[in-house]
Amino acid sequence: MFGVLLALGACKKQATLSDAAIIPFPQEINNGSGIFQLTAETGVKLVGTSDHLTRIGEHLAEKLRPSTGYDIPVSFDEGQIVLELTGNENSEAYEIQISAEELKVTAAGEAGLFYGVQTLLQLLPPQIMNKTVQSAEWSIPGGTIKDAPAFEYRGSMLDVARHFISVEDVKYYIDQMAVYKLNHLHLHLTDDQGWRIEIKSWPKLTEIGGSTEVGGGKGGFYTQDQYKDIVAYAADRFITIVPEVDMPGHTNSALASYAELNPGVNLPNGKLDSVNRAPLDYEMPLKNPQASELYTGIEVGWSTFAPKLELTYAFVDSVVREISEMTPGPYFHIGGDESHVTEKDDYVYFIERVQDIVSKYGKTSIGWDEVATAKLLPGNVAQFWALEANAKLAKDQGNKVLMSPAKKVYLDMQYDSLSRIGLHWAAYVELDSAYLWEPSEYVSGITAENILGVEAPLWTETVTNRADIDYLVFPRLSAIAEVAWTKKDRRSWEGYSRRVPVHGKRWDIQGVGFYKSPKITW
Repeated sequence: MFGVLLALGACKKQATLSDAAIIPFPQEINNGSGIFQLTAETGVKLVGTSDHLTRIGEHLAEKLRPSTGYDIPVSFDEGQIVLELTGNENSEAYEIQISAEELKVTAAGEAGLFYGVQTLLQLLPPQIMNKTVQSAEWSIPGGTIKDAPAFEYRGSMLDVARHFISVEDVKYYIDQMAVYKLNHLHLHLTDDQGWRIEIKSWPKLTEIGGSTEVGGGKGGFYTQDQYKDIVAYAADRFITIVPEVDMPGHTNSALASYAELNPGVNLPNGKLDSVNRAPLDYEMPLKNPQASELYTGIEVGWSTFAPKLELTYAFVDSVVREISEMTPGPYFHIGGDESHVTEKDDYVYFIERVQDIVSKYGKTSIGWDEVATAKLLPGNVAQFWALEANAKLAKDQGNKVLMSPAKKVYLDMQYDSLSRIGLHWAAYVELDSAYLWEPSEYVSGITAENILGVEAPLWTETVTNRADIDYLVFPRLSAIAEVAWTKKDRRSWEGYSRRVPVHGKRWDIQGVGFYKSPKITW
C-alpha cells in the first residue's frame, strides 16, 4: 500500500508559477526552479528610499500575519521577501523573482511596488485571506513575473447619490479595488435624489438636498473631514478619487436646496410649473423663486440648472473650489449626461463655462460623452457610455476617451432576467460579456492611443447596502479589471474561467456575497 501511495504522489503534477490564479493576468510569466516557503522566520526587507516604502512593506506584512501567525518583521536590514524600489518614477510596472532562498519584488515607482505586492498575495493559497491562524503550506513556485498595465486609467464608479453609501462601505470598496490594481475611484456625489458632499458656502445642499434618497430613505452625506479621510485612505492604496458633480441636469437636489437657482419648478415630466415658470435662458433671478420638491424616484432628464443665470456659475465656482481644495487628484467630473430639458445651445454654453471654472482650479474635466458636443478644452476627457458618435467627436477634437460602455461595464445591469436586483435597460451583462470585449476595438475609429482607460460604474437605483454591492460587483469587477490591465493577446476567457474560482474562495473567506455565475465551475 505504501508503494501505491508513493506512486500516486509521484504522478501528482507539481504546481508551477504559470498555474497561479492571478487577476489581472500578468504580461509575462516564466517558470523557474525551487519553491519559496513562507515560514516563522520570514521577514520583509526594504531596499530604496521613498515616502511610502515602509507603508507598502507594512501593508504586505499586515496581510500575511493573521492567517500565518508569523511575526513578519519589516526592516531595511534583512528579510527573505525583498521589496526594492529602484527609482522615484510615476511607474506602475513591476517584476517578481522567486527562488527557494528569496522572493524579490522590484519596481521603479511606488505604485508598481504596491501592485507587485498584490500579485505576491495572490500567489499564496486562498487561506491567506483568513483573520485567524490557518494550517496551510505557504509556498510559491519559483520563476519570474514581469508586468505593466495596458491602460493608465483603470477605475470604478460608486453612485453615492441615489442611495447613500457609508464611509465604511466606501473604504471596503477601495480595498477590493486595490486587489485588482484599479487606480481611480469616481464618486458620483450629486444627483436628483441626493447631494452627498458638504459645501460650507452653500450649507443647505446637505441639510436639505442630502436628507433623502431613492425610495424615501434618510439619505446622508460626507462632511468635508470624512471626504478628506476617504481621499487619504484611497491614496494609501494608490487610488485617486475623482469627484463628480453632475450638471446641468441631474440637479434637483440642489434646486430643492436653493430656490434662487431654479429656472422654475422642475417636474419629472420635463415641464415647468405654470405659476413660477420662466424661460431656461433667462439672465435675472426669479422675483419669487420656489425651491423644487425633493425627489425619490428614478426617472432622469427632467431637471436643469439655469444656463444663462450668473448665479448658477457663482454656485458652480464655489462647489468646484471647495471640492478641488480637498482633492489632490487631477480630475474633476462635471457630469453632463441626460440633460434632456436643457436647450442644445444652452447646454453647450453651460459645459464650456463650467470647463473654464474647473480649469481655473487646476483640474482636468471629465464628462459623460454628451460633453463632446461642446468644444472641449485640450486634455479634457469624454467618458463614453452610450453614443459612439460622441466618442468620435471627442477624438476628432484631439481629446481622449474613457471607456465605460453600458452594455459591457455597467455593474448595475442585471446578469439575467432572474437577477434579484439591478436594471437591464442597456443589456443583461453576464460575466463572460463583461470579460469578452476589447476597449480599442469597441468603437470604430477609437484606437488605444485615443483611450485614457476603462471605468466600471455602479449606479445605485437598486443598491441599498454592502450585500447589494457585492452581488452586482463581484465577480464582474475582476473581469473588467483584467480587460483594463492585461493586453488583448494575454487574455482568454478559458484562462480567466480557470483562475476566477480561486478568487471565489478568497471572497467566501472574506464574506463577500458574490454572484456565482453559471458560466463558471466554482
